[in-house]
Formats: sequence, structure tokens, C-alpha cells
Amino acid sequence: MKASTAALRQPESTPESRLPVDVQRVLRPLALGRATELAFLRWEKRRLAPTERFWRDFGFRIVSATPQRLIARGAGTAPCIAIAQAGPKNRFVGPAFLMSDETDLNGYIDQLGARQLSPDELPAGGYGVELLDPSGRSVWLLQGQRRVDPLPLREAVTPHTNTAQATPRVNRTVRTPIEPARVVRLGHVVLQTVDFARMAEWYLRVLGVIPTDVQYLADGSPALAFCRLDLREQPADHHTLVIVGGIEEKVEHSAYEVLDLDALGQGQQVLRAQGHRHMWGIGRHLLGSQLFDYWFDPEGFEYEHYTDGDVFTADIETAYSPLEFGGIWAWGDDAPASMKPKKNLRTLLHVLKLLRRKAITPQRLKHLGAALDTPARPWL
Repeated sequence: MKASTAALRQPESTPESRLPVDVQRVLRPLALGRATELAFLRWEKRRLAPTERFWRDFGFRIVSATPQRLIARGAGTAPCIAIAQAGPKNRFVGPAFLMSDETDLNGYIDQLGARQLSPDELPAGGYGVELLDPSGRSVWLLQGQRRVDPLPLREAVTPHTNTAQATPRVNRTVRTPIEPARVVRLGHVVLQTVDFARMAEWYLRVLGVIPTDVQYLADGSPALAFCRLDLREQPADHHTLVIVGGIEEKVEHSAYEVLDLDALGQGQQVLRAQGHRHMWGIGRHLLGSQLFDYWFDPEGFEYEHYTDGDVFTADIETAYSPLEFGGIWAWGDDAPASMKPKKNLRTLLHVLKLLRRKAITPQRLKHLGAALDTPARPWL
């Protein structure tokens, strides 16, 4: 009984203004500009047909499909949320962000050596530049991208949910259609990096994003930052960009908002019926509060459906909490082993290389391992 009682807890968050002296703050450099939207993600795929099939079943609307390029949109006003280009590798190329009108994109050319994008590279017009983040990943900054008319969606079930306190649904039933989850928009992307401090500083400087929640290791050093867009008084998603300290430079997952919980559930039925590989869910995240469901695409990249996420205005203070594997979800099935590094010879050799070139310290590696290895839900 004592073990179960100890496990039934959630990490406590502390506002930055009341942070203990032994916990380090994430540095917030002067921003060069202000991102207002995660526009789309770019991929390279050896074969486009399997990706097109998965995207359709996942709830994307295909805008264009040629032997060279696949473009998809959601039901919102963004002209595209994902682009897959035919190429020799299966890889994540990078994100594209819309920048505010007052942001000077030429400043990125002058100060950071950005490359101006040619018109034929941009799927929805406008102007843009390309930067490389500290891991060498391509990042596009855009302005003037045209919008499109939204696509029709069914009525949301959520406003008519009956509870023990209120029963707005009278003489009516819930009969949502079995159909793909109908992605509305691209919500966020999660990037893992070996050098957390350098990567976080770079993205905060380039995009002007705000850390909403930061998680730290046992020595007080930050290792994960959920960052939201600075939309001033307009509420922004709890996170649009997440930087995670780890042992690789890779994309962890990308996430897409759907209408409600029933869309999440019916979308899961469709994906299962079409033979796609389920990863994790349905459950509720802790930081961000989203209801979630995770899937693998044909090449093993992770995609998340979500709904009912937190939103914050720009004036809300950053919160800090200890990094614990159990802190990524409030309830649901145990998180899959694929979310942790594999304990095999290949991983061992990779870690030894990181240690040899001093990309990571033995102490940080130890603290990361402790945060990931502690059983989050011993009863699962």
C-alpha cells in the first residue's frame, strides 16, 4: 500500500519568481523576431505513396500529389501543414514558422547568414528565409503566406456533454461518424537535442517563443522546455515548440489538433482498421493537458492527434518542475518503451562517442537516466 500511495502523485510546479536557488533558469535572450504560427513541417521520403495513404487516414487533406512532392493541409485556414519531398532518405527536414509583420526577415540574413528562399520553394507564396539550427536542421521563417477557406467540420460534441452537474443534451444522442479524425491544424513539434542549453537559446532568440513549463534534472539544470508563441494578449497553445535534452538530434513527434474526444476515438478506429501502427493513447497529458493519441507513420515517425489543450496569454509566468518520465501524462496506458532510448549495444556505442567528444557529461547522462528509469506507474 505504501508503494502505491507514493506513486499516486504528480510533479509540483513552481513559478519562476519563487524558484529555489539551486534550480537554473532557462536563459531568455533578446529575440530577433516573433513567430506567430507553426506553419508546416517538411519531410523527405524515399516513397511518397505510403506517406500519402497514412496522411489521408490520419485526417490530412491532400492538396497536391506528384511523383516529386506531396502537400497536405488541415481543415483550418493554413494552406498547408505538411510537405513531403521525394529523396534518397526518410528524414525530417525541418519546421517552417510564420513571423509577425514587424519582424525584419532581412535581419536574419545580416546577423545569422540566413538564405533567402526562392518563390518556387514556397508552397503558398509570400517571402521567406532559411536558417540552420545548432544541429544543422533547416528552419524556415515566412511572411505573407496566403490563407485558404476553412473546410467544413461536424458539430463538436463537447458543448453538449452531460455531466453530474449539468445535462445540456436532452432528448438527443451522440452518434459521431466513424471517419478519419479530420485534422484541423498543426499544433506543435518536439525536437530532441544533446545540447539543450544551446538549442533552447537559439530557438528563443530566433522565434521569440516563451517557455511555459520547464523541467529540470536532479542537479537543477533544465532539460526540457515547453515553449508557446508570443501572441501578446491573444491566448496561445501551451506549447508550439518543445526542446528536449537527450542523447540524439532528432524530431520526437509532431502533433495535430482535432475537433474533440470523439474525433480522437473514431480516428483511432479508422487508423486501426487500415492497419497502421498504434503507439500510445488515448490518455491525458499533464503539462499542456491535451487528450492524446499517438501513431507511427510508415517510416516510424511519431504523429499525435490531440484535443482540449491549455492556452496562455504572453504575460503568464514560466513554471518549473522536476523532470520525471511520469510527468508527461496524467492518466492512460503506460508510456511505450519507444519513448526511451533503447538499451542495446548500438546505444552504448553512441553514448560512448558522446562522452569521448565531451558532447555530454557523465553526470548529466546519469541524471537523464535516473529521470527516465524511475517507474512512472508501477501498477501498469
